[in-house]
Amino acid sequence: MHFIGRARIGQVARTQGLRLTDFEAPAQQLSASQVHWHESLNSLKSKAGLVLLCVKSGATASACAELAMHLAPGTPVLSLQNGVDNLTAGLKAAPGLKLLPGMVPFNVAELAPGHFHRGSSGQLAAQDDPQLRPYAPRFAAAGLPLTLHADLAPVQWGKLLLNLNNPVNALSGLPLRAQLMDRQWRRCTAALMSEALRAYAATRPKWRTPPS
Repeated sequence: MHFIGRARIGQVARTQGLRLTDFEAPAQQLSASQVHWHESLNSLKSKAGLVLLCVKSGATASACAELAMHLAPGTPVLSLQNGVDNLTAGLKAAPGLKLLPGMVPFNVAELAPGHFHRGSSGQLAAQDDPQLRPYAPRFAAAGLPLTLHADLAPVQWGKLLLNLNNPVNALSGLPLRAQLMDRQWRRCTAALMSEALRAYAATRPKWRTPPS
């Protein structure tokens, strides 16, 4: 597997590899020789079979524009990002890109340089597409099953509703469990969810995932 990312993480990966831990599975250690880290897309041209796009939503347009310049035509790009508008933003910046929506339901934290930990449950999800189906066994073999959906929009909106608790948790300054046990903070999260559901009801036809 090849990675493209920040130089800070790449430097650690090249020297000590990556340590991957999971709250419900044994730890894994990737040696430096197993991690192929790049800081540019030049080496990916015509080589990538599947690209996982994991940037923050604000970088979607620039990342997709850059991918479109380097990938072979038709290369599937799976957007594993939060939010409901990444597909629109990405295709606006790179209309010819084969961009597919996906969702990561669990959280991953960097506990130390080169040490990444999955701290919650859930299965990866993606819009069903013939080009993705052959990769499903590979995701499963890696311990990250990929569920394919005919329409991913409800999954994306469901994750968005859960993520609305993030700013509430940050403002509370409390550990997550303590914040959720407090009725007033729960009421704040519920108010945010109610507003989001009204927005979804008003724009539902627009947000439905287009057929592949």
